[in-house]
Amino acid sequence: MIDRASKKLKLVSNYTPSDDQRIAIDSISTNIESGIEKQVLLGVTGSGKTYVMANIIEKLDRPTLILSHNKTLAAQLYEEFKEFFPENAVRYFVSYYDYYQPEAYIPGKDMYIEKEADINKEIERFRLSSMNAIRTRNDVIIVASVSCIYNIGSPDDYEKRAFELRVGDTIRISELSRELVFMQYQRDLTDLVPGSFRINGDVIDIFVPYNDFPYRLILWGEELEEIHMIDPLTKQKLRSVSEVEIFPAKNFIFDKDIIQKATDQMEIDLKDRLDYFRRFGRELEAQRLEQRTIYDIEMLREVGYCKGMENYSAYFEGRPPGSPPYSLLDYFPSNYLMFIDESHITIPQVGGMYNGDRIRKQTLIDYGFRLHSALDNRPLNFEEFRAKQGYTTYVSATPNEWEMNDSQKKVTELLTRPTGLLDPIVEIRPTEDQIDDVIDEVRKTLSKKQRVLITTLTKRMAEDLSTFLKDHGVKVHYLHSDQDTVERVEVLRDLRLGVYDVVVGINLLREGLDLPEVSLVIILDADKEGFLRSKTSLVQTIGRASRHVEGRVIMYASKQTDSMKYAISETARRRDYQAEYNTKHGIEPTTIIKEIREKLVDKPETTNNYTEWVEKNHPPEKDIRRLIKDLEEKMLVAAGNLQFEKAAELRDQIDDLKELI
Repeated sequence: MIDRASKKLKLVSNYTPSDDQRIAIDSISTNIESGIEKQVLLGVTGSGKTYVMANIIEKLDRPTLILSHNKTLAAQLYEEFKEFFPENAVRYFVSYYDYYQPEAYIPGKDMYIEKEADINKEIERFRLSSMNAIRTRNDVIIVASVSCIYNIGSPDDYEKRAFELRVGDTIRISELSRELVFMQYQRDLTDLVPGSFRINGDVIDIFVPYNDFPYRLILWGEELEEIHMIDPLTKQKLRSVSEVEIFPAKNFIFDKDIIQKATDQMEIDLKDRLDYFRRFGRELEAQRLEQRTIYDIEMLREVGYCKGMENYSAYFEGRPPGSPPYSLLDYFPSNYLMFIDESHITIPQVGGMYNGDRIRKQTLIDYGFRLHSALDNRPLNFEEFRAKQGYTTYVSATPNEWEMNDSQKKVTELLTRPTGLLDPIVEIRPTEDQIDDVIDEVRKTLSKKQRVLITTLTKRMAEDLSTFLKDHGVKVHYLHSDQDTVERVEVLRDLRLGVYDVVVGINLLREGLDLPEVSLVIILDADKEGFLRSKTSLVQTIGRASRHVEGRVIMYASKQTDSMKYAISETARRRDYQAEYNTKHGIEPTTIIKEIREKLVDKPETTNNYTEWVEKNHPPEKDIRRLIKDLEEKMLVAAGNLQFEKAAELRDQIDDLKELI
């Protein structure tokens, strides 16, 4: 095997831990080293919980999984940890669906809904890169959403399918081509894209989906003479390597003998199920199941793959019915670190995944749309998840009683902010004429070039309020659950940039959003007790204004609920604690100044000198025109990201290339 010895996890930061942060780092690290598996980090908003986590990771130097309850916050954490650990493998693992309609059947309407999905190719690459990194390196940090508890196939099968290529090896092109096709690489004669390969005489280009650069294999007869990493646009050589390991382009890949054994068992189970349906006179269900399953078996035997293959994964992996599926957690070593961010939200979400999935699939099975094996393509149930947790730290400003009990009350508090920022002042106002009052407060805040978050209770009210503010000349955007991951991240980024001054939302404005430009948070219907206005939710929402020195919160309510009383009291307690800390240490509160990052995806690569490459290699004109087209797309992306210097550099290269033509 290729040598997998990797670097140590190395934190790069201009900051040094404060006294309270150092105590938290040492306490949690010592607990883990002494074998304590579960503990809580209770840190107020702005106290530097992420920085503390990064220091613990560096100190213990173990592979780490950071679990977040939604894609937006996972993306933010991913960007932060990439900055903290630029020399290590920081990866991002979330659901790759921009749109997902699961397969379902509604008996009352006799309506079958076929699975529909719009896969985000960039996020699919992130997922494959995560799987690859954790199986090939030790200096790995993966930031994931709760999608990481879903079935992705056995890590041993994934790794077993990999093969190595070394300079000097004997290679037969036809055999290599068949192997790549079996591993779900697409042969492409024109554009080389991730997950594809191209053969041109004795030159083979392979673009593995988990790397940014393709590999070029150069043969002399049947001998592998050179291996290069190449630029995906120009194919020019970037650097040479002596060996490379090629992993599958998809995660469900199996040998032919395994497929044969699995399909043989599928035929046996199909016969038993058909006998059951026909014994009770359910010929329609039997016909449905027989037609679909036989077609899937034929596809599997012919090409090694079928649509919905994951529903048969238990057969390929040799798992008995009811056994836990293989998830990303199985790819980690046993001593890995797990940080569950905003645990008061993430833990209940993990616990709720299993039942909803099972009910939907049981209906499909009962009415002849799937074999029983579909039940084993599922997320982990809560007890299975608990059994696979690494050394876990629950991270939250408001941990629930469950986390406190699970950690046996081993709680490390982080109640001070290095910036000296106090918790915001909270004010309650009557609901009468509240919209007019909101407009006045928004205008006052914008006059100071500060930003505003407004949280409503319903989607309809959020939409109507956004329209109303826009009609009054406010640069506003409505943040909602229908937006895909990348778009939500970019809306919040644009709020920081000033493209928008106000963002209105329902439940996406609470945990973990790092927006130091926001000085005002408005909570409408604060007295409507429930999930969105519970004491935990209100404390979290109030925290969105705690990164600005002028932070304040206005609650509009007709009465003061117990949740409101608790949130206001807890905020005041933390404010007093910080004020006392500031006086003791001579700290003057200052607003956080934080760099605005590039967009999550569609970042232009480092600009190479393509003009020099053309002048040196004299490629055909059609290749130059294709290169110009690709560079024009990258120029527009750079401009859209407000990377104007990079866009100008690309523009100049485009002009130079056009002159050469």
